[in-house]
Amino acid sequence: MSQRLVPDELWALVEPLIPGFAARPQGGGTAPVDDRAVFTAIVFVLTSGCPWRLLPPSFGVTVPTAHRRFTEWTKAGVWRRMHRAVLDELGAQGLIDWSRAVLDGASVRAKKGSMTGRNPVDRGKAGSKIHVLTDRQGIPLSVAISGANTHDSQALKPLVMAIPAIRSRRGRRRRRPDKLHADKAYDSRELREWVHDRGIGVRIARKGIESSDSLGQHRWVIERTIAWVFNYRRLATRYERRGNNFCAFLTLAAALTCFKKLST
Repeated sequence: MSQRLVPDELWALVEPLIPGFAARPQGGGTAPVDDRAVFTAIVFVLTSGCPWRLLPPSFGVTVPTAHRRFTEWTKAGVWRRMHRAVLDELGAQGLIDWSRAVLDGASVRAKKGSMTGRNPVDRGKAGSKIHVLTDRQGIPLSVAISGANTHDSQALKPLVMAIPAIRSRRGRRRRRPDKLHADKAYDSRELREWVHDRGIGVRIARKGIESSDSLGQHRWVIERTIAWVFNYRRLATRYERRGNNFCAFLTLAAALTCFKKLST
């Protein structure tokens, strides 16, 4: 199972990003645990949706150690750097299609915690919203979370700005798509001008003028990617009290989704 969850090729990308173990000057404390075993346990929690307390002992990692290391790596920005590292590999092989970017969001029910809000499509129950921006093929370039009562349009700028500078097969790094597609939820003159000012073509359905169906040939790409994300069962319902931990799982899911494209 460990090899299936974390193949050697994936670990080769992740290992250089893991912070080194620093022994306490006064001695004592917790003995170091194999980083790959901890990472495998974290991927298992994300994939299976298993609560931390039910982490199988076969991974050779205690629950407190796995959860503590997940929190430490989140604070160290490991998941964001991992996502960028995989995107760099895709970009270097020419596997990212910059001709079009598509974005959308989806709500999930949340038990409690920061970055939640009353979900208008779930009888006002607490929830969070995930936001994803992909390339033309559905490769997630940037992700974010917000409260469920946050309007989708408010995520456009952060998502576009969060696209990292990704390696190219030839020439300079790139972080700007040729065109941006979105549905009517993002219809705003201010957003159109903001995107246009950054040299990105705008293709956002206009309320009362255009039918969202005309964008269906492009929207299925982002809808498929969001479905891929929800296949990581830890994201189907939010259990993390801290918003940054939930975002960490989302970023890890995005990185693993990108890696699957790299390994096909």
